[in-house]
Amino acid sequence: MTLDKDLQSIQEVRGMMKKAVAAQKEFQDWDQARVDALVKAIADACIANAEPLAKMAHEETGFGIWQDKVIKNLLGSKLTYEYIKDMKTVGVIREDREKRLMEIAVPVGVVAALIPSTNPTSTTMYKTLISVKAGNAIIVSPHPNAKKCILETVRIIQEAAKAAGAPDGLIQCVELTTIQATNTLMQHPDTGIILATGGTPMVKAAYSSGNPALGVGPGNGPSFIERSANIPEAVKHILDSKTFDNGTICASEQSIVTERCIADEVRAEVKRQGGYFMTEEQSKRVEKMIMRANNTMNPAIVGKSVQAIAKMAGITVPKDARVLVSEQTEVGPGNPYSREKLCPILAFFVEDTWEKCCEKSIAILQNEGAGHTMTIHSSNTEIIRQFALKKPVSRLLVNTPGSLGGVGATTNLAPALTLGCGAVGGSATSDNVNPMNLFNLRRVAWGVRELEDIRKIAPAAAEPCGAAPASSAGNLNTADVERITREILAAMLAKK
Repeated sequence: MTLDKDLQSIQEVRGMMKKAVAAQKEFQDWDQARVDALVKAIADACIANAEPLAKMAHEETGFGIWQDKVIKNLLGSKLTYEYIKDMKTVGVIREDREKRLMEIAVPVGVVAALIPSTNPTSTTMYKTLISVKAGNAIIVSPHPNAKKCILETVRIIQEAAKAAGAPDGLIQCVELTTIQATNTLMQHPDTGIILATGGTPMVKAAYSSGNPALGVGPGNGPSFIERSANIPEAVKHILDSKTFDNGTICASEQSIVTERCIADEVRAEVKRQGGYFMTEEQSKRVEKMIMRANNTMNPAIVGKSVQAIAKMAGITVPKDARVLVSEQTEVGPGNPYSREKLCPILAFFVEDTWEKCCEKSIAILQNEGAGHTMTIHSSNTEIIRQFALKKPVSRLLVNTPGSLGGVGATTNLAPALTLGCGAVGGSATSDNVNPMNLFNLRRVAWGVRELEDIRKIAPAAAEPCGAAPASSAGNLNTADVERITREILAAMLAKK
């Protein structure tokens, strides 16, 4: 009897999980040197195939620019490897003899890696490297619209891993892509952690799976140009970022927010560098293309060029236009220009003061993208500090392109294609996810004091159960308990 595809896919995942568990048990006995050699072999194979895999991803998905996808692949392989290669991730990773503490890395086991179609090959490389570096097995669940290029990336990685002696089943990829397969992978009792990169529904499903998960929410980062900024450089950074791979990185800028006193200068510079300010009528036509009827981003515009979007919207724009810009004043779920747009479209907001720009930036982030990323272009350190203290983001990028700065290419943040959004964004971490997020710590602690030592610190609190202190006849109230507790803690800290 032939099983239906959904049932076959469930069985495929179950079989993969069994192999992954066995492989990881063998792999967890490897020492740091062997793990590092395997990680290097995988990275080298990914680097060598960065260009053909980029072309393959572009051809299959239709998103972005293949030349930029080469850079993404190198971020997911070369830059990631350089960042993680010297990390201690196996066995004893820290030891403090003075405090008599020791920390041991414990792999989470099997990583369920959900891969998006916007950055398919690069995310597969990156998630494999950080998972294996942390001592885990990995099962890749590809987006159906990018399955071919993801499977080829995994095949290349598997060959390199096999040549380096990796156990069979350490790195696998689901071939029968169904919702049932993904759910089975996320909900499987042997799944150690889910790395979810993709749309909001999928991330929510990961967090409700019953297994630990690291997911990321949408980006909607505004970019504030403050009056002290180098305006030509600021505009260059923003347009370079928004046009990189046609805006498919979620950390890319979605809006420009600037002060009225420099607004004309900023507009002129945006135009000079290839930004096209649409008329009100053109903006309305494009607005209808940004969102679908269910108020989610229209996949037809994702990663498309300005010319392609203009054609879909039925408007005419200059042939050399790099970004479509729409002047806006209102922020809200009903205004697509104040939402995430993974393509070269920018909103343009003008406010009277930097304080008002600050409020507008917060409103944009609270509308969508809270916890993710925003950029500021300024040479005023105090204003930068105020933005850092107030903005609900996990990454505030200063004088750098958002897309490349957020993923660690133009900053010293961890190179990553999974960017945590923290509690405010509904994420379990605010980190650029890296190997340190993929193992637990077993802490070993030696005794450093005896019960008698604690009694000497606070004798009034150390009376045997049932014995009444002479001063109070056993009638301790809540205030007495709190006072004694604070005195004990203060004394213990003083002894350290």
